[in-house]
Order: sequence, then C-alpha cells, then structure tokens
Amino acid sequence: MARVRTRAWVFAGIAVAIAALFARLGVWQLDRLAWRRTVNARVEARLAQPPVDPFALPRDSAALRYRRAIARGRFLWAHELVLTTRTRNGSPGVWLVTPLRIADRDTLVLVVRGWVYAPDGETVDLMRWREGDTTQVIDGFVLPLAEAPGATTIPGRVPIAFRQLDVVSASRMTGAPVLPLLLVQRGDSNPRAVGVPPRLVPPRLDEANHQSYAIQWFSFAIMALVSAALFVRGERRRARAP
Repeated sequence: MARVRTRAWVFAGIAVAIAALFARLGVWQLDRLAWRRTVNARVEARLAQPPVDPFALPRDSAALRYRRAIARGRFLWAHELVLTTRTRNGSPGVWLVTPLRIADRDTLVLVVRGWVYAPDGETVDLMRWREGDTTQVIDGFVLPLAEAPGATTIPGRVPIAFRQLDVVSASRMTGAPVLPLLLVQRGDSNPRAVGVPPRLVPPRLDEANHQSYAIQWFSFAIMALVSAALFVRGERRRARAP
C-alpha cells in the first residue's frame, strides 16, 4: 500500500513539474505575441506618416527603421553597387543600391531601387536597369545602415558587390559622405516596365504562430495534469482492490 502511494505521488509530482514547464512556455509565447503586436503597431504607424526629408530623420537606428522619407536628386550611376544574396519569393537575386546626389548637399543618400533576379545571387547587368539621368523624386521607407566598419565585399565583382554594407565602406566606394541609412524606393513594380526593377515592399506584418504555439503548450500542460490525476486515481483503486 505504501509503495503504491509513493509511486503515485512521485508520478504526480513529475507530471506537475512538466505541466508547470509547459505552462511557462505558453506564457513565453504570449509574451512574444504581445511584443510582435507592439512592433507591428509601431511599423504601421511609421509607414502611415507623411514622408520627410531624410536629413531630418533621427540617427538612432531603432527610431529610424521604417520611417517614411522623400528625396529629390540625380543618381550617380558610376558608383552603383549591389547587395548580394537577397531573395524574393524564393528566388535568388540582389538589391540595386544607387547613390543619390541632392542639390546643395555634399552628403549622398543611398537608394535601394529594387530587387533584380540573379541565378548566383551576386551577378547582374546594371546597364539594363538604369532609369535615366533626369532628376528623380524618391519616395520610400528607411532602413538603418551600420556606422562601424563591418562590410563584406566580394572580390573581383563588377559592379562592386557587398554581402553587408556600412557607412564607412559606402563612403569609400562613392567618394563622398553618405547618410547612415538606406532609402528603399517604393512605386511601380510592373515587371513589363523597361529598366525599372521590381520595387521592395515593407515587411508583412503578421503575428506568426505565437498564439497557436501558446495554445499547444497550455494544452500539453492540461494533458499532463489530467494524466497525473488519472494515474493517481488508478493506483488508489488498485491499492484498495483485494
């Protein structure tokens, strides 16, 4: 009798500990869901704001991300570069990054004009994607650019290709100071438009699977408790049996 009771309570204790762990994981998923909702709300609010001069934006990278900006200037095609291994709908490609010179400004603005398919994720013909030498009005959203050197170039690539890019390396490549940001151009992504690369779009704002994961963990916790209760009940019945 004592052995049966001890075994039942040991099993119940283990089950309660496992249920507590599962419940904690469920709470953690709910915390992740709340954090994601907060981030999504912040991004939505920033994308809904009217665009401003990129030179008026804060330099803090957290406050800068996904802010709207608009700039007017001419592209410097001779200093264009690419960011490699950028996928789109599962296809390999690159981002076209073109410096924009603004009148009465010595500092350049790096514009991500769009994404271009590249089978190796690195090589692309830039001449095909030049959009003209006239003054351009670029309306888009902003991504921060790292201040500290840490760029990874790909030797021997023409155009100059980077896996990662920072302000110091960009200034060295363009021969002029640059703002610590990337202005991601929005606009027409018509694949039939000659010379116009598919534009990038803001990230999809979803809640991922945090809620469903939380429900699963809470369900596991309940199952563990129910299993413990049934086991203890069965042991007691066996102990009372002749």
